[in-house]
Amino acid sequence: MNSSLKIEALFCANQALDEEALSAAYLHQQQLTKPEGALGRLEEMALRLASCQKTAHPDIKKPWVSVFAADHGIAVEGVSAYPQVVTQEMVKNFSRGGAAVSVLANFSHAKFEVIDVGVLEDLAPLEHMVSARVASGTQNFLHHPAMTSEQCLEAIQVGMQTAQRAFDAKADLFIAGEMGIGNTTSAAALTAVLSGKPVPEVVGEGTGISFRQKKQKTEIIEQAIALHEPNLTSPLKALQYLGGLEIASMTGAYIRCAQLGLPMVIDGVISSVAAWIGDFVSRNDQLFNCMSVEKLWDLGKYSMPETLFCTCGSCPRLVDWCFFSHKSVEPAHEVILEALGVEPMLNFEMRLGEASGAALTIPLLQQACALHNQMATFEQAGVSQIS
Repeated sequence: MNSSLKIEALFCANQALDEEALSAAYLHQQQLTKPEGALGRLEEMALRLASCQKTAHPDIKKPWVSVFAADHGIAVEGVSAYPQVVTQEMVKNFSRGGAAVSVLANFSHAKFEVIDVGVLEDLAPLEHMVSARVASGTQNFLHHPAMTSEQCLEAIQVGMQTAQRAFDAKADLFIAGEMGIGNTTSAAALTAVLSGKPVPEVVGEGTGISFRQKKQKTEIIEQAIALHEPNLTSPLKALQYLGGLEIASMTGAYIRCAQLGLPMVIDGVISSVAAWIGDFVSRNDQLFNCMSVEKLWDLGKYSMPETLFCTCGSCPRLVDWCFFSHKSVEPAHEVILEALGVEPMLNFEMRLGEASGAALTIPLLQQACALHNQMATFEQAGVSQIS
C-alpha cells in the first residue's frame, strides 16, 4: 500500500472529556443504595466511561478487538523462544478462533479481526483477517533501522484507518492487540530509550526465554541503541528505528481513537509502549491547538519539533481515553505504567499479549456500567440515606 498520511494528521486535537456528563453520573451514583465509594474502582470505571461517552448512563454494547500482526527482523538474533514462523501460524489460529483473545472476544460478543500489517509471508485470504501489508516484516534493527520513515507512517495509517472503521461501525470500546515474534525486544528497546532506564532494567523473559537468551537479548538491545542513538531524536524516530509495524499500527489506532472520542482498553507491555508513544504525540497537538503555548516543554535530549509538549494541565491527552487492563510481568510494563501515572485494573501475572488481558476486562467494564445504571436509588428502594 502507498501512504497518503500527512504528518499533520497525527497532531489533530484530541476530544475533550465531557465534564457535564461526569457530574451528572456522579450525582446519580450518589443516590444508589450503597455507601459512597463502596464499589471502589468499579464506580470510577463507570464515571470515566460516562465522561468518554458523554452520557450519565454509560454502556458497552459494541466492543471491538483488532489484533495487528507483523514480523520482526530482530527475531533472527534468537531473542525469542519461538521460531519466526509462529507469527503466521498464530494469525491462522486467530482466524479459526483458537487463540486466547479469540475466545475472550467471542465470549464478550466483541467484533474481532486480525490485521496482517507485515507478516513475513503473504497469507492467503482468511476469515476475520484484514490484509493491510506494509512490508514483509521489519529489518533487523541490530544492523539497520527497523523501518523507513515511509513504512512507519504507512503502518500508523493502517491503525488510524482501523480505529476509524470501528468508530464508523458504532463501536463503543476499542481494543488493539498484537502478534509478532520478537516484539518484546522492540518494546524493551523503546522503553529504555523513552524512559532513560538502563536496558537490563526493562528486559524480561518475553515468550519464556532462558537466562542465557535474556542476557543475549539485553546485549543486542544495548548494541542497537548505541548504533542508532544519533537518530533517536524523538519518540516517532525511536518507533521507526527500533519498533515494529504492529506497534506503529497500534500507535496510530490509539491516536485516532483519542481524536474521535472512542474509549480504549490497553493490553500489556507491547500495547502500552504504543499508547505511550501515542500519548507523546497527542501532547504535541497543543503546538497547533493550545492557547498556552508559552508553557510548552522540550524533552531534553530530543530536539525534533514533535517532542515539544504542553504542560498547561487542561488540554486533553490520549491517556485520558485509555483504560489500562492489567499489569504484565514484563519489567518494561511497570516502567511505562509509572511514566504514564496510571493504575491497571488487574494483576494476574499475564504475559501472553494478543490483547488477551484487555479482552478479559470487557465484562468487568460492562458490569461496572450495569451496577451504575441498574441499581435502585435510595428513593426507589425506600432506603434511608445517611443524614
